[in-house]
Amino acid sequence: MTPPWYVLLVAATGVQRLRELATSARRERGLVGQRAAARSYPLMVAVNVGLFTLPLLETAVLRPRRSRTGAAASITLLAAATALRWWSMHSLGRWWNVRAVVPDDLEPIQDGPYRFIRHPNYLAVIVEFAALPAAAGAWRSMLLLSALNGAVLVDRIRAEERLLERNSAYRRGVGRRARFIPGLF
Repeated sequence: MTPPWYVLLVAATGVQRLRELATSARRERGLVGQRAAARSYPLMVAVNVGLFTLPLLETAVLRPRRSRTGAAASITLLAAATALRWWSMHSLGRWWNVRAVVPDDLEPIQDGPYRFIRHPNYLAVIVEFAALPAAAGAWRSMLLLSALNGAVLVDRIRAEERLLERNSAYRRGVGRRARFIPGLF
């Protein structure tokens, strides 16, 4: 049986994502630009739906073992990742959107978490894909969903960076920063 606290955690995270979709839809209306990796967006949506269903199924059917310490560590990571994602969204302001529309009039953001890395929002999502299933010991879901999410993100980040590199201010300022971990790559 899936623990009730885990159902609430998944539901709260899902409600957050639905609110973000509504925010993104409002912001996209005024954007003029190109979408990065538009063909893989439906796969990204499917993988995100999986994030909110597969761990619940795994915990209900397979009843994985979990520890309180592991759950607490995973929930702490999830909270940190959520805070990083919100900080990223706030820093991008009107330009943040889930479809990765790169505006023609882009002014590269160089504050908030973007002072340190190029893709803090994607880093947050990567951590969430590990932390949310791990909180209930859904290791199979964590591994499968993280691998699928990684495949989608590789395509999306490459396409997004191709569009961003067209902007000379981005190339000079942000383009030299590490993608995910300061000082690496």
